[in-house]
This record gives sequence, C-alpha cells and structure tokens, in this order.
Amino acid sequence: MFHVVLVEPEIPQNAGNIARTCAAAGCTLHLVKPLGFELSDRYLKRAGLDYWKLVDVRVHEDFGGALSALGGARLHLFTTKARKTYAEASYGEGDALVFGRETRGLPEELLVSRPEACVRIPMLEGRRSLNLSNAVAIAVYEGLRQNGFAGLQTEGELHRLKW
Repeated sequence: MFHVVLVEPEIPQNAGNIARTCAAAGCTLHLVKPLGFELSDRYLKRAGLDYWKLVDVRVHEDFGGALSALGGARLHLFTTKARKTYAEASYGEGDALVFGRETRGLPEELLVSRPEACVRIPMLEGRRSLNLSNAVAIAVYEGLRQNGFAGLQTEGELHRLKW
C-alpha cells in the first residue's frame, strides 16, 4: 500500500519493529544509507522476528537513490517542525511516508524544499519526539484507515471462541 522510507536509521530494534509493521500492513520498507547497524545485526533480526521474509526491503545508497526508486510517489515528510498534523494529510496508494534519524530527524534542507509535504504527530510541548517505530505505526495505520484498510483482514474470529 505505502512505501516507508527510513533515512539513515540508527537503532536496529526500531528498524526491526518497523519491518514487522510493514509486513503486517503490506508496505515496502526503504532503508537509506548510512545505516547505524548491519543488516545482519541480531537485534535487528530479533525485533523483526520471522517477519523479515514477509516484507519487501530495499536498501539505497542515498536519499536521491531512494527518490529515484520511488518514481513519482507523493512524499509525506514526518517532522516535529511541521504545522500540519498527520491526520490532516490525505494518503493514497503508493505514497511514501518518510522518516529521519532517531537523533536528528530529516535534514532541514529537505523539509524547507518541500514544506507542503511536512506533517507532524501532535504531542505535548517540550517533548522531543516519539519513538521512531511508534511514529511509523501511527502514520501507516492512519493511511490504511483513510483507505478503508484495503486488502487487510478487518474481522477476527471471536465467534469461534467459547465463553
């Protein structure tokens, strides 16, 4: 449904959790180098559990390479510096949800060059940011909600349980 783009991610456990979210939601995961971990990192694999085989992961040498691979995908740049909230954005199939490093976020020159694409997740004043994997999950599932959870199983099997 969406492309999740992590620009220079630093923490393997976050990337592993995000891979698991992408596998559950049918998103392609793009990792933009330099990475703060090796793809063989045990923490990365442990956080992603057995979901790694279920997610399409693409690694790019730089952000320009990621943009080329994304073609004309509409970008949503997640940043604490935006005025518009993630819930005010409209998400469509093939859009790219772009997130920066855990410690610094996305480069300011990127944000300034595309202010209309910048969105934020609201939080209390004085807080730096949410955990990256939580932010990605919030964004992905808002996009899925807006698109009627297309292609996802939306009903459980509660009726089979004996009470």
